[in-house]
Amino acid sequence: MDAAPAIQTLLDELGRLPGIGPKSAQRIAYWLLNADRETALRLSDAIVQVKDTVHFCSVCFNYAQDDQCEICASTKRDHRVICVVSEPQDIPPIERTATFFGTYHVLGGALSPMDGIGPDDLHIAELMARLASDEVTEVLLATNPNVEGETTASYLARLIKPLGIKVTRLASGMPVGGDLEFIDEVTLARAIESRRVL
Repeated sequence: MDAAPAIQTLLDELGRLPGIGPKSAQRIAYWLLNADRETALRLSDAIVQVKDTVHFCSVCFNYAQDDQCEICASTKRDHRVICVVSEPQDIPPIERTATFFGTYHVLGGALSPMDGIGPDDLHIAELMARLASDEVTEVLLATNPNVEGETTASYLARLIKPLGIKVTRLASGMPVGGDLEFIDEVTLARAIESRRVL
């Protein structure tokens, strides 16, 4: 028996979400159906509110509700250091470490010639404009350690180094608690290349 049209529409929309397959969509849909009306409306209102009030920060392109995100607007952050990430969702994991106190710049993706994504498709020009202020002393490149991320980091390093600004890259290598026998060759090679003196 087919689902009622309203339920099928909900299933279809939930199925469009990343990481939500048919079974997950079905679980969520039936949870919503069994929830009280107020719970469903709170979820609906939260979605509408985030779509109506959240936009990109005018400085770094992180998500913001004001003109600038909380990080760019903060006087407690070190505005001389910029951490460059690919997407806004890359910022929270770095913030959770409580070890980085600078600001961010979100590129809006990574260079990928195969997908037709070039420098003009990213917020690289805006980054370079920020670096022209003479305030910035270091740029930490925190793009993903994959082909696109490495390509983007190399490209940015070539643009930034002539400005006399220190360019750093997130170290990569073995995870804490990992066993050598289970570490892949690329990760192990990076760990060896990034070794440090004790």
